[in-house]
Amino acid sequence: MDGFWDFLGSYWWLVFPLSGVVGAWASGLRAWDERRRRDKIEMYRIKHGGQVAAAESAESMQREIDRALAVHDETEHRWLDYELDAVKVLDYPLMTDMREPVTVDFHRARRAAEELRPEDPAELRDRHLLDRYRTAVLEYQLTFDVAEREAKRRQASDFTAEERRALDRAKKLLALADDPGASHAERQSAYRRATKELEGILVLPDPATEAIERRIAGELGTRSPE
Repeated sequence: MDGFWDFLGSYWWLVFPLSGVVGAWASGLRAWDERRRRDKIEMYRIKHGGQVAAAESAESMQREIDRALAVHDETEHRWLDYELDAVKVLDYPLMTDMREPVTVDFHRARRAAEELRPEDPAELRDRHLLDRYRTAVLEYQLTFDVAEREAKRRQASDFTAEERRALDRAKKLLALADDPGASHAERQSAYRRATKELEGILVLPDPATEAIERRIAGELGTRSPE
């Protein structure tokens, strides 16, 4: 042991160059470790990159499918607010007036979107089918927006003064026919009178009349008046 210390005492100056060698070796080791880490990452990317890209692409397409279906459902719900509400149709008659080009356009777009919507949404993972369906849905949404804005702008202004009075009377009668607090006889009578007021002026959508008739029949289980 004494010899070791004697050696250090005689060759103490070697500590400095040796420390440089050790430092360079440690630095090289760190660089080699970093390169190895990067190489592992690159090998993983090469090996699994295709799978990751495919998964991301599938997720992106699913988001497109979900969005298209949601827009379709939302637009259809907006239309059903008119189709099932007779009083709302009387407020905005253009929505069911097939003499109006904007109304014809949105009904045509509605049918096109419905025809392209598959029963199984998984079928929309075909890019060609998805693009066609999404385009049809956006056309439906756009044409519906146009028709609705026009209907709210014009309301019943296209009718004569006497026709507007008849529409107002029909709205009040339909409200009574749809009032569960009124008697069954009162509701039946109001419905008959409302349809009489609308003769030659406006035809209510079948779903709207069917909905009212079912509610009038109510718990009695009777058929609505013909």
